Amino acid sequence: MSNTDASDLYRPNTGVAQSGVRVSFEFFPPRNEAMEKQLWNALSRLEPLNPEFVSVTYGAGGSTRERTHNTVSRIVQETSIAPAAHLTCVGATREEVDNVIRAYGDSGIRHIVALRGDPTDGIGSSYEPHPGGYENGADLAKGISTIGDFEISVSAYPEKHPESPNFSVDMENLRAKVDAGATRAITQFFFVNDYYYRYLDRVSAAGIDIPIIAGILPVLNFRQVSKFAGQCGAHIPPWLVDRFDGLDEEPETRRLIAAAVTAEQVLDLMANGVRDFHFYTMNQANLVFAICHLMGIRPMDNASASPAES
Repeated sequence: MSNTDASDLYRPNTGVAQSGVRVSFEFFPPRNEAMEKQLWNALSRLEPLNPEFVSVTYGAGGSTRERTHNTVSRIVQETSIAPAAHLTCVGATREEVDNVIRAYGDSGIRHIVALRGDPTDGIGSSYEPHPGGYENGADLAKGISTIGDFEISVSAYPEKHPESPNFSVDMENLRAKVDAGATRAITQFFFVNDYYYRYLDRVSAAGIDIPIIAGILPVLNFRQVSKFAGQCGAHIPPWLVDRFDGLDEEPETRRLIAAAVTAEQVLDLMANGVRDFHFYTMNQANLVFAICHLMGIRPMDNASASPAES
């Protein structure tokens, strides 16, 4: 992929970057009042950046079904942001999943992130479809398309899905999702950009033509991220381990290092022509807001402000 002149990447004081960069954000539904306050503070902080959408996760086996629905419904009612509701098919019949899809539609939600979901016995165990349920992510996407006119996002894996024997199988699965109605794919987080570039080459060679949005996870808690990475098969390079070495009791320094690491990753992606980014926020806004600023994305409220007003 060719490099882009750095002078083309930024335009100060506008709601979007000059280069046409688009961002979206992922949140998880709150479990208690304190977490709900944190979530809505984060949404309020990031809403002025005019994201393409914000997604809300769906717990294993539908464990957050009601909280996810309540969160996306409130986003529809109280913000200007287009929400995307996650949906999995693990541990549920088709009828149960279809009822959730219809409830989303009735609440004004027109975008669903269709995911197979983790095995009921946990990551690393064998996946078995629920009797009478949807088979996998592609089957779920087809069901969503049948029920209504939804925008459908699906998952993609730059380092291949941990259960896939090879990338050829991964490409077949992605093609099946597209054939079922998927309009975009959002990647699992990654820390080595070359994996993402190679994945784009594989997608292109397979003749698959949908946006493959880069999933970015700021490393706010290295131990937690290491656990996530181990579960989903994302490689943590030695240099990243070294960056956070010895900082377990240094939260402020960790935040500074996290900002530097994420900035380096995102700016390299932009320099190589990437324009679509999905941030896994962990319901925290400040670091993501700062990275978006570096990307040239400014709050819409400031778009028409003069330098004195800004």
